[in-house]
Amino acid sequence: MKVLVLNGSPRARSDTMHITRAFLEGMNSQGDCEIAIVDVIKKKVGPCVGCFQCSIQAKGECIQKDDQNEILSQIKVADVVIWSFPLYFFSLPSHLKAVLDRTLPLGKKSMKIENNRIVHEPLVGLHNQKHVMISGSGFPKFESNFAPVKMLFHNVYTDLVTICVSESPLFNVPPLESITGSFLKKVKAAGEEFKKTGTLTPATIQVLETPMVPVEAYVAMCNQVR
Repeated sequence: MKVLVLNGSPRARSDTMHITRAFLEGMNSQGDCEIAIVDVIKKKVGPCVGCFQCSIQAKGECIQKDDQNEILSQIKVADVVIWSFPLYFFSLPSHLKAVLDRTLPLGKKSMKIENNRIVHEPLVGLHNQKHVMISGSGFPKFESNFAPVKMLFHNVYTDLVTICVSESPLFNVPPLESITGSFLKKVKAAGEEFKKTGTLTPATIQVLETPMVPVEAYVAMCNQVR
């Protein structure tokens, strides 16, 4: 199984990648996954300019000469694509959003109705590909924290599995390893579940999206940091 991780964190010590690595460890517990991690911040990917030349030429490539076509080539052969990123203003970092925008060459300009949605017809046959969104937030959990980015990705990928973890800066606090380590074991188990079933149960998602420490305690800890 080929797994592509698009790491959208701009930092080497990414909070969110703690979650993603645990998930990958679970997926690869049998050692049969070929895992590629792309640190998007290190790539040169400009914004989509809306020229639709990709649709006109229908080659599955963008006419811009930067690193996006290399990323598209990796997406085309992946069995699983994992979008891993910190939550930025209730969405995803701009450099990763550029990558998402410029997956447009994978579809045709023509449209069709599918499951009560309007979508572009696929140019590249990726109907068996699975998609996972893993996002960590420095904010504590509240009802609408991840709602905008979940809606965005669910509109792009109808089969999407989402793992949204609040309080993710705790992963880089060594004194809290007993708490975060226990949580990451649950993430690893989720990776094993996903590998076997291609999805996660609502019960598993609930476990992963339950705050590691009470919200009030987390806010107090954050406010003490200067």
